[in-house]
Amino acid sequence: MPDVRRARVLAAAGLATAVAAALTATTVVVSPAGQGAPPTSPQARVWVTTPDGVEKMHDRGTVPFAEGAASKQLTITVDPSHRYQTMDGFGASITDSSASVLMELDQATRDATMKDLFVTDGLSFLRQPIGSSDFVDGPHYTFDDMPAGATDYDLSHFSIDHDKAQILPLLRQALALNPDLKVMGTPWSPPAWMKTNDSLVGGRLIDDPRIYQAYADYLVEFVQAYEAAGVPIWGLTIQNEPQNRTPSGYPGTDLPTRQAIQVIDRLGPALQAAGLHTKILGYDHNWSEHPNDVANTPPGEDPETEYATLLLESDAARWISGTAYHCYAGDQKRMTELHQAFPDKPIWFTECSGSHGASDPPAQVFSDTLKWHTRNLTIGVPRNWAQSVVTWNLALHADGTPHNGGCDTCTGVVTVNPDGTVTRNAEYYTLGHLARFAKPGAVRVASSSYGSTGWNGLPMSAAFVNPDGSTALVVHNEYDDPRSVAISVGDRHIDYTLPGGSLVTFTWPSSAGLTSGLDLVDPWTTSMTSNVGDPSTLPAATDDDGSTPWTSGTAQATGQWVQVDLGHARRIRQVVLDAGPSSYGWPNDVAPSGDYPRGYRLSVSTDGTDWTVVRDGAGTGQLTTLKVPHNPIRYVRATLTRADGHWWQVADVRVYR
Repeated sequence: MPDVRRARVLAAAGLATAVAAALTATTVVVSPAGQGAPPTSPQARVWVTTPDGVEKMHDRGTVPFAEGAASKQLTITVDPSHRYQTMDGFGASITDSSASVLMELDQATRDATMKDLFVTDGLSFLRQPIGSSDFVDGPHYTFDDMPAGATDYDLSHFSIDHDKAQILPLLRQALALNPDLKVMGTPWSPPAWMKTNDSLVGGRLIDDPRIYQAYADYLVEFVQAYEAAGVPIWGLTIQNEPQNRTPSGYPGTDLPTRQAIQVIDRLGPALQAAGLHTKILGYDHNWSEHPNDVANTPPGEDPETEYATLLLESDAARWISGTAYHCYAGDQKRMTELHQAFPDKPIWFTECSGSHGASDPPAQVFSDTLKWHTRNLTIGVPRNWAQSVVTWNLALHADGTPHNGGCDTCTGVVTVNPDGTVTRNAEYYTLGHLARFAKPGAVRVASSSYGSTGWNGLPMSAAFVNPDGSTALVVHNEYDDPRSVAISVGDRHIDYTLPGGSLVTFTWPSSAGLTSGLDLVDPWTTSMTSNVGDPSTLPAATDDDGSTPWTSGTAQATGQWVQVDLGHARRIRQVVLDAGPSSYGWPNDVAPSGDYPRGYRLSVSTDGTDWTVVRDGAGTGQLTTLKVPHNPIRYVRATLTRADGHWWQVADVRVYR
């Protein structure tokens, strides 16, 4: 990218804190090829939420897919032929605090609120504290509390009576409203009598086989008791945030992997013996270990920065279904890295609270939360292999109460106000744009995405195909001004203007008119080489992430080449070099003049030594399609035949068979 244009883009990005345009951002732009489309033309329905709150899950109606020439807008390509993980659901937690504030409502308002959350918004996953967390409307507790110095190895005092008044009735109501709802359980602390400090706050499990067995049995008792109360438990973790060694006045336990393994090695057989099919999820903590947790590692001990990996490498892995993550440190790509290392062990995302500053006005809280959660959770989490997206409290007061220690800036999915009304917060919409349209059992499918979770001003996307064949595509315009994109499926496309900062879901039914007859090859099975540019950036072109492009680093010149290695000889039909947003001068939406190849020669080879020239061609914009003979080949090379002052960029390589 030339320095002048790079400076212009960066300068434009500096304006991104400006207030988003409101109704001027709502224009639907249909390409000329789509005008006059017949009634039978496939159509997408569009739902929009804007950070200024002017539109909140606004149904904008339908727009037809156009046939014909490729769009001149930045194109998000959806490829349903390539499937990723199956989604289990989206939701939050009915904490003790959430139950308390919901029970403040009169029955009619509470029932309407629960219906709104679990039917209208479609929430389908709840992560429930086993005993107390920081969000309790009263003292901390577990289901087997004993006087100081006393023990209860046979769990004769175990009881879930505390949850019977408020939590369990709400859980049963949620299940009645949404029978597909999954409920998982997570303890913030074992009973104090099992711990080294005889307290729910801090400390560790006593290193004693009797304690490990008692704790495993305690968790089985919980599953059985909840099931008897009408709430089946789909999954368990054995400790919330096991590396939080200094919880601030609320239940928590430092649980090193050696102790986690001891518990899981007993819990797995105990669940099996009880005839329970409850999953065990490992870890349940941040993408990366928080620096404070590292700093508070006891002297001489390993901080275990790869806790999730250590569990899956242990003998206890035979009982572990997969791994759960939180958002408070690190990057979502850690989930992808774990998936690549352990592809048979699924990943779930189980906690990330919204928050607010002490004096932040509600409009700012809504706007900031909508944009951050959209980038990092709604889209960033599924794109990195998680099968769930779960926030934290389902409901709180406006000041984040009640809570006992812990977070004093947390927000809920909804707020219960002093006058008995209920306010939908940004989390209601960031979850709803998924939960309403990507049903449990939906499979994430390939879609190009160029925005970054850290914010680069570019559009992000995630796509899902439901069990009934319908598709939901979630798109976020990271920029604060309206930006136009194209949505391409098969040989058809939609041109659409996204409001600034907006979260948009496009849905369309299964249609024979939205298939290309081509299957996308797993991008992780291909690689790219080149004779120009920084070789360390080459993997960025085949990492399934358009926000990490490879560039030539210099102006285009004859003889420069990029080469795609398919890993082994195979029959393919075409390779698409996606130059990404640079081809459209994003965010300025100038005419295509960017970093695509001006002229190229296409060659193929089976061994990387002997090459067959297929044809000469020229790029015309973002997507350069290299059609190859349907013969077994391993290498596809595009060599530039024309110089140009622009760089050459490949944001994504897509191979089709």
